[in-house]
Amino acid sequence: MPSTTPPADSPAAADVAARPRIESREQDGRRWIVASGRWTTLAMSSASDWQALAKSLDALPRQDDAAWDLRPIAQLDHIGAQLLWERWRHDWPATLELAPQHKAVLDQVAQYTVGTPEEPPKTLVERLRDFSHNGPRAMGVTRDFVGLIGQLTIDVGRLLAAPHRGPWRDFSGHLYQFGATALHITALVGLLIGVVLAYLISQQLRQYGAETFVVNILGLSLVRELGPVLAAVLIAGRSGSAITAQIGVMRVTEELDAMRVMGIPHGFRLVMPRVLALAIAMPLISLWTSMAALLGGMLAADAALDISPAYFLSALPRAVPIANLWLATAKSAVFGILIALIGCYFGMKVKPNTESLGRGTTSSVVTSITAVILVDALFAVLFKGIGFRG
Repeated sequence: MPSTTPPADSPAAADVAARPRIESREQDGRRWIVASGRWTTLAMSSASDWQALAKSLDALPRQDDAAWDLRPIAQLDHIGAQLLWERWRHDWPATLELAPQHKAVLDQVAQYTVGTPEEPPKTLVERLRDFSHNGPRAMGVTRDFVGLIGQLTIDVGRLLAAPHRGPWRDFSGHLYQFGATALHITALVGLLIGVVLAYLISQQLRQYGAETFVVNILGLSLVRELGPVLAAVLIAGRSGSAITAQIGVMRVTEELDAMRVMGIPHGFRLVMPRVLALAIAMPLISLWTSMAALLGGMLAADAALDISPAYFLSALPRAVPIANLWLATAKSAVFGILIALIGCYFGMKVKPNTESLGRGTTSSVVTSITAVILVDALFAVLFKGIGFRG
């Protein structure tokens, strides 16, 4: 077979010798790092050569007492010098051997290379100035949102005092739109989440022979946490954005101004029906999503761990105390109220233009999901001792 090694005087051999290289040597009990080849932009123009050189530099251990020998370098330009200077962390090595022309290039790079300056801490005046710009806006948002909650409380009191004057037609329509039409998507997502969780858990439990504990893990995680949070995130993206868009379109088309002229209160006819509808629909959707997720987990446990559905259903009540169900229901009702209030708030704040409508809808979804996660964390801390077997 003919040899594939190029002759020493061939162009291929010269090209290999010109590539920038770096190697480590031991001499006189000291570690030397020797660089050779051409450290120029042209020599490192190939992405593979650049990556190989950068990998070689990164592979060198960080030792401050290492000596560097740059005399074998045939040619050095500012790009190669910059690469070495960054490897030295903007400081000269303790021992450095190099040619005079290379030192001139390195001196120029060291002179004009400035590290990223640390940002000085803000003074008290700057902090007060930042608060003067952002503080009033934050306080204004808090004031308006608290006012919306207060108006909702008054409207619920009016409804209890005169139920026959309540907007029941709007309430039933929103209950159907937020609840019944969301059952298919929440069931599908919950089923798939249950399957994925069961397969992941089964891979770990099988190693310890604790396959039966998949019922405990799936039951507690889905009923107590994942079911309500997953349903709330889906409803925030689906119904929360719809609430903001509906009220925002009414702002753009000046329907809200017409309602104010006719003496129709916005809170009683727009906010309260949506809040009550989501407060009732959200616990039911959460329960529905948890059931779908448990069904998916049960099927996956039967396929992966040979745990029969009969055993799964019989062990589930023992593994998950009923207190978890009441906690999930109460948590879901709070989620529904928050999602509806945030959607109504951003819908009321939409300005009469389409750009503000899109921005308000996006802010509503992001704020709703963030609020759901924060409230869920708060519930987890406050009720950490409830719903677990001793």
